[in-house]
Amino acid sequence: MDLKDKTILITGSTDGVGRVVALRLGAAGARVLVHGRDAARGKAAVAEIEAAGGKAEFFAADLAALAEVRRLAGAVRARTDRLDILINNAGIGTAGAKRQISADGYELRFAVNYLAGFLLTSELLPLLKASVPARVVNVASAGQQAIDFSDVMLTHGYSGVRAYCQSKLAQILFTVDLAELLKGTGVTVNALHPASYMNTTMVRQAGVTPWSSVETGAEAIVNLATSSALEGRSGLYFDGLRESRADAQAYDAGARQQLRSLSLDLVGLVSSRSKEQHS
Repeated sequence: MDLKDKTILITGSTDGVGRVVALRLGAAGARVLVHGRDAARGKAAVAEIEAAGGKAEFFAADLAALAEVRRLAGAVRARTDRLDILINNAGIGTAGAKRQISADGYELRFAVNYLAGFLLTSELLPLLKASVPARVVNVASAGQQAIDFSDVMLTHGYSGVRAYCQSKLAQILFTVDLAELLKGTGVTVNALHPASYMNTTMVRQAGVTPWSSVETGAEAIVNLATSSALEGRSGLYFDGLRESRADAQAYDAGARQQLRSLSLDLVGLVSSRSKEQHS
Protein backbone atom coordinates (compact mmCIF):
# COMPACT_ATOMS: atom_id res chain seq x y z
CA MET A 1 0.00 0.00 0.00
CA ASP A 2 1.23 3.48 -0.86
CA LEU A 3 1.04 5.32 2.47
CA LYS A 4 1.53 8.82 1.11
CA ASP A 5 -1.43 10.99 2.20
CA LYS A 6 -2.79 8.14 4.35
CA THR A 7 -3.85 8.95 7.92
CA ILE A 8 -3.29 6.26 10.56
CA LEU A 9 -4.30 6.24 14.22
CA ILE A 10 -2.38 3.85 16.48
CA THR A 11 -3.46 3.54 20.09
CA GLY A 12 -0.70 2.86 22.60
CA SER A 13 2.00 4.16 20.28
CA THR A 14 4.30 6.05 22.65
CA ASP A 15 6.02 2.86 23.82
CA GLY A 16 6.74 -0.73 22.88
CA VAL A 17 5.56 -2.30 19.66
CA GLY A 18 3.08 0.51 18.99
CA ARG A 19 5.88 3.05 18.88
CA VAL A 20 7.90 0.94 16.44
CA VAL A 21 4.82 0.61 14.20
CA ALA A 22 4.26 4.37 14.34
CA LEU A 23 7.88 5.06 13.35
CA ARG A 24 7.75 2.61 10.46
CA LEU A 25 4.48 3.92 9.07
CA GLY A 26 5.60 7.52 9.48
CA ALA A 27 8.84 6.80 7.68
CA ALA A 28 6.81 5.21 4.87
CA GLY A 29 4.94 8.47 4.28
CA ALA A 30 1.83 8.19 6.42
CA ARG A 31 0.43 10.89 8.66
CA VAL A 32 0.54 9.17 12.05
CA LEU A 33 -1.83 10.01 14.89
CA VAL A 34 0.11 8.93 17.96
CA HIS A 35 -1.86 8.04 21.10
CA GLY A 36 -0.79 7.50 24.68
CA ARG A 37 -1.32 8.69 28.24
CA ASP A 38 2.00 10.46 28.78
CA ALA A 39 2.47 13.80 27.01
CA ALA A 40 6.27 13.76 27.29
CA ARG A 41 6.53 10.34 25.66
CA GLY A 42 4.01 11.41 23.05
CA LYS A 43 6.03 14.50 22.20
CA ALA A 44 9.19 12.39 21.94
CA ALA A 45 7.51 9.89 19.59
CA VAL A 46 6.21 12.69 17.37
CA ALA A 47 9.67 14.29 17.28
CA GLU A 48 11.29 11.01 16.27
CA ILE A 49 8.79 10.46 13.46
CA GLU A 50 9.27 14.00 12.21
CA ALA A 51 13.06 13.69 12.41
CA ALA A 52 12.79 10.75 10.04
CA GLY A 53 10.81 12.90 7.60
CA GLY A 54 7.34 11.78 8.65
CA LYS A 55 4.25 13.64 9.84
CA ALA A 56 2.74 13.03 13.26
CA GLU A 57 0.44 14.44 15.92
CA PHE A 58 -0.05 13.35 19.52
CA PHE A 59 -3.40 12.66 21.18
CA ALA A 60 -3.53 12.06 24.93
CA ALA A 61 -6.22 9.83 26.44
CA ASP A 62 -6.58 7.26 29.20
CA LEU A 63 -8.50 4.37 27.69
CA ALA A 64 -9.51 3.14 31.15
CA ALA A 65 -12.33 5.73 30.98
CA LEU A 66 -15.00 5.60 28.28
CA ALA A 67 -15.38 9.38 28.47
CA GLU A 68 -11.71 9.64 27.50
CA VAL A 69 -12.26 7.26 24.57
CA ARG A 70 -15.08 9.49 23.33
CA ARG A 71 -12.92 12.57 23.81
CA LEU A 72 -10.13 10.93 21.79
CA ALA A 73 -12.53 10.11 18.97
CA GLY A 74 -13.82 13.68 19.00
CA ALA A 75 -10.30 15.09 18.89
CA VAL A 76 -9.42 12.86 15.94
CA ARG A 77 -12.58 13.90 14.08
CA ALA A 78 -11.71 17.55 14.72
CA ARG A 79 -8.19 17.16 13.29
CA THR A 80 -8.82 15.07 10.18
CA ASP A 81 -11.53 14.45 7.63
CA ARG A 82 -10.21 10.97 6.81
CA LEU A 83 -8.87 7.90 8.60
CA ASP A 84 -7.39 5.21 6.40
CA ILE A 85 -6.17 2.80 9.08
CA LEU A 86 -7.08 2.36 12.75
CA ILE A 87 -4.77 0.13 14.79
CA ASN A 88 -6.21 -0.78 18.21
CA ASN A 89 -2.95 -1.65 19.96
CA ALA A 90 -3.16 -0.20 23.48
CA GLY A 91 -3.48 -2.75 26.24
CA ILE A 92 -2.71 -3.99 29.74
CA GLY A 93 -0.82 -7.22 30.34
CA THR A 94 -1.24 -10.08 32.79
CA ALA A 95 0.67 -8.65 35.76
CA GLY A 96 -1.17 -8.32 39.06
CA ALA A 97 -3.16 -10.79 41.11
CA LYS A 98 -5.62 -8.20 42.41
CA ARG A 99 -8.76 -7.45 40.42
CA GLN A 100 -8.93 -3.82 39.28
CA ILE A 101 -11.80 -1.80 37.86
CA SER A 102 -11.96 0.96 35.27
CA ALA A 103 -13.32 4.47 35.75
CA ASP A 104 -16.71 3.10 34.67
CA GLY A 105 -16.65 0.21 37.13
CA TYR A 106 -15.72 -2.55 34.67
CA GLU A 107 -12.96 -5.13 35.03
CA LEU A 108 -9.89 -3.18 33.94
CA ARG A 109 -8.39 -5.48 31.29
CA PHE A 110 -11.76 -6.06 29.64
CA ALA A 111 -12.29 -2.29 29.65
CA VAL A 112 -8.90 -1.25 28.26
CA ASN A 113 -7.93 -4.17 26.02
CA TYR A 114 -11.35 -4.68 24.47
CA LEU A 115 -14.13 -2.24 25.34
CA ALA A 116 -12.10 0.91 24.59
CA GLY A 117 -11.28 -0.36 21.10
CA PHE A 118 -14.89 -1.40 20.55
CA LEU A 119 -16.11 2.12 21.38
CA LEU A 120 -13.31 3.95 19.57
CA THR A 121 -13.89 1.94 16.40
CA SER A 122 -17.63 2.58 16.60
CA GLU A 123 -17.05 6.31 17.03
CA LEU A 124 -14.61 6.49 14.12
CA LEU A 125 -16.48 4.30 11.63
CA PRO A 126 -17.88 7.30 9.72
CA LEU A 127 -14.32 8.56 9.12
CA LEU A 128 -13.17 5.10 8.06
CA LYS A 129 -16.09 4.76 5.67
CA ALA A 130 -15.27 8.16 4.19
CA SER A 131 -11.75 6.92 3.46
CA VAL A 132 -12.39 3.55 1.81
CA PRO A 133 -10.63 1.32 1.22
CA ALA A 134 -9.87 1.51 4.95
CA ARG A 135 -8.65 -0.98 7.51
CA VAL A 136 -9.05 -1.75 11.21
CA VAL A 137 -6.35 -3.85 12.85
CA ASN A 138 -6.95 -5.26 16.34
CA VAL A 139 -3.77 -6.29 18.14
CA ALA A 140 -4.90 -9.34 20.10
CA SER A 141 -2.93 -12.33 21.39
CA ALA A 142 -2.47 -16.07 21.11
CA GLY A 143 -3.38 -16.07 24.81
CA GLN A 144 -7.15 -16.56 24.60
CA GLN A 145 -9.82 -17.75 27.00
CA ALA A 146 -13.50 -18.22 26.22
CA ILE A 147 -15.73 -15.49 27.63
CA ASP A 148 -17.85 -16.57 30.58
CA PHE A 149 -21.00 -14.57 29.90
CA SER A 150 -22.31 -15.35 33.38
CA ASP A 151 -19.33 -13.50 34.91
CA VAL A 152 -17.71 -11.34 32.24
CA MET A 153 -16.27 -8.99 34.84
CA LEU A 154 -14.59 -11.92 36.62
CA THR A 155 -15.93 -11.25 40.09
CA HIS A 156 -15.14 -14.88 40.91
CA GLY A 157 -11.91 -16.80 40.27
CA TYR A 158 -10.03 -13.72 39.11
CA SER A 159 -6.49 -13.80 37.80
CA GLY A 160 -4.59 -11.34 35.67
CA VAL A 161 -3.87 -14.04 33.11
CA ARG A 162 -7.51 -15.06 32.84
CA ALA A 163 -8.61 -11.44 32.53
CA TYR A 164 -6.03 -10.73 29.84
CA CYS A 165 -6.83 -13.84 27.81
CA GLN A 166 -10.59 -13.19 27.96
CA SER A 167 -10.14 -9.58 26.86
CA LYS A 168 -7.95 -10.61 23.94
CA LEU A 169 -10.43 -13.21 22.73
CA ALA A 170 -13.16 -10.55 23.01
CA GLN A 171 -11.12 -8.47 20.54
CA ILE A 172 -11.15 -11.36 18.08
CA LEU A 173 -14.90 -11.98 18.46
CA PHE A 174 -15.37 -8.28 17.77
CA THR A 175 -13.12 -8.52 14.71
CA VAL A 176 -15.10 -11.36 13.14
CA ASP A 177 -18.43 -9.75 14.06
CA LEU A 178 -17.56 -6.29 12.73
CA ALA A 179 -16.18 -7.79 9.51
CA GLU A 180 -19.60 -9.36 8.91
CA LEU A 181 -21.40 -6.10 9.65
CA LEU A 182 -19.11 -4.12 7.34
CA LYS A 183 -19.29 -6.43 4.32
CA GLY A 184 -19.46 -4.40 1.13
CA THR A 185 -18.52 -1.08 2.76
CA GLY A 186 -14.84 -1.11 1.81
CA VAL A 187 -13.72 -1.22 5.46
CA THR A 188 -11.92 -4.42 6.46
CA VAL A 189 -11.23 -5.64 10.00
CA ASN A 190 -8.56 -8.17 10.99
CA ALA A 191 -6.82 -9.24 14.20
CA LEU A 192 -3.46 -10.75 15.07
CA HIS A 193 -1.09 -12.08 17.66
CA PRO A 194 2.00 -10.05 16.68
CA ALA A 195 4.71 -12.10 18.44
CA SER A 196 5.19 -14.07 21.65
CA TYR A 197 6.61 -12.33 24.73
CA MET A 198 8.03 -9.31 22.98
CA ASN A 199 10.57 -7.12 24.75
CA THR A 200 7.96 -4.69 26.07
CA THR A 201 7.12 -3.07 29.40
CA MET A 202 3.97 -5.23 29.54
CA VAL A 203 5.94 -8.47 29.31
CA ARG A 204 8.65 -7.38 31.75
CA GLN A 205 6.03 -6.31 34.30
CA ALA A 206 4.58 -9.82 34.11
CA GLY A 207 7.95 -11.19 35.20
CA VAL A 208 8.53 -12.97 31.89
CA THR A 209 11.89 -12.99 30.12
CA PRO A 210 11.21 -11.62 26.60
CA TRP A 211 12.10 -13.89 23.70
CA SER A 212 10.71 -11.95 20.72
CA SER A 213 11.66 -8.47 19.56
CA VAL A 214 9.24 -5.59 19.16
CA GLU A 215 10.53 -5.30 15.59
CA THR A 216 9.18 -8.79 14.83
CA GLY A 217 5.78 -7.87 16.26
CA ALA A 218 5.79 -4.55 14.43
CA GLU A 219 6.43 -6.30 11.12
CA ALA A 220 3.31 -8.44 11.63
CA ILE A 221 1.15 -5.44 12.55
CA VAL A 222 2.42 -3.39 9.59
CA ASN A 223 1.72 -6.36 7.32
CA LEU A 224 -1.92 -6.51 8.39
CA ALA A 225 -2.26 -2.74 8.07
CA THR A 226 -0.65 -2.30 4.66
CA SER A 227 -0.16 -5.53 2.71
CA SER A 228 -1.77 -5.52 -0.72
CA ALA A 229 -2.33 -9.26 -0.31
CA LEU A 230 -4.96 -8.45 2.33
CA GLU A 231 -6.89 -6.00 0.19
CA GLY A 232 -10.61 -6.75 0.61
CA ARG A 233 -9.99 -9.60 3.07
CA SER A 234 -11.69 -9.31 6.42
CA GLY A 235 -12.60 -11.16 9.60
CA LEU A 236 -9.24 -12.95 9.77
CA TYR A 237 -6.91 -13.84 12.63
CA PHE A 238 -3.14 -13.98 12.11
CA ASP A 239 -0.38 -15.49 14.21
CA GLY A 240 2.48 -13.22 13.24
CA LEU A 241 2.62 -13.19 9.44
CA ARG A 242 0.65 -16.42 9.11
CA GLU A 243 -3.12 -16.68 8.82
CA SER A 244 -4.37 -18.87 11.65
CA ARG A 245 -7.43 -19.83 13.72
CA ALA A 246 -8.44 -18.34 17.02
CA ASP A 247 -10.30 -20.02 19.88
CA ALA A 248 -13.51 -21.71 18.70
CA GLN A 249 -15.70 -19.15 20.48
CA ALA A 250 -14.61 -16.53 17.92
CA TYR A 251 -16.50 -18.44 15.24
CA ASP A 252 -19.67 -18.91 17.31
CA ALA A 253 -22.26 -16.49 15.90
CA GLY A 254 -24.33 -16.66 19.07
CA ALA A 255 -21.38 -15.73 21.26
CA ARG A 256 -20.46 -12.85 18.98
CA GLN A 257 -24.01 -11.49 19.06
CA GLN A 258 -24.08 -11.83 22.85
CA LEU A 259 -20.82 -9.93 23.17
CA ARG A 260 -22.02 -7.23 20.76
CA SER A 261 -25.24 -6.68 22.72
CA LEU A 262 -23.37 -6.59 26.01
CA SER A 263 -20.77 -4.18 24.65
CA LEU A 264 -23.34 -1.79 23.22
CA ASP A 265 -25.01 -1.73 26.60
CA LEU A 266 -21.76 -1.22 28.53
CA VAL A 267 -20.62 1.73 26.40
CA GLY A 268 -24.09 3.26 26.20
CA LEU A 269 -24.69 2.80 22.49
CA VAL A 270 -28.18 1.72 21.47
CA SER A 271 -28.70 -0.92 18.82
CA SER A 272 -30.35 1.52 16.42
CA ARG A 273 -27.29 3.74 16.48
CA SER A 274 -25.07 0.75 15.84
CA LYS A 275 -27.19 -0.28 12.86
CA GLU A 276 -27.02 3.26 11.51
CA GLN A 277 -23.22 3.36 11.79
CA HIS A 278 -22.82 0.00 10.12
CA SER A 279 -25.30 0.66 7.31
